[in-house]
Amino acid sequence: MSKKSQSKKQERLDQLNYFGKNLVRRCSSQCELCEASSVSLHIYEVEPVPKEPVLEHCLMICDTCEQNLSSAKHMQVDHWRCLTKTMWSEVDAAKVLSLSLLKYLSEKNAWAQEALEAISYKL
Repeated sequence: MSKKSQSKKQERLDQLNYFGKNLVRRCSSQCELCEASSVSLHIYEVEPVPKEPVLEHCLMICDTCEQNLSSAKHMQVDHWRCLTKTMWSEVDAAKVLSLSLLKYLSEKNAWAQEALEAISYKL
């Protein structure tokens, strides 16, 4: 990685960290996807990632969620059963990400398909 790209990456991280206090307050120090508490939380940007960081595209997530999101190949499917609750979140970014994950998981998991059917019934 070039120095210029490292510098841009660090600048973006600094901008995201600016949202830290607001995110921690919003999530009450719990993962906004699985509700894990008393764990380390990280800022995660929900796609599509805007050119400039935006609070509404950010979530606080735990290491387990972050690892599962980073590798679909090694995803722990049962961990994502929490999405049946997260899909009703008042945080739009959590809702969007949970519905996207449920759609992906519904191809091979009946519980995810049922969750999608439940939310489409409510809409």
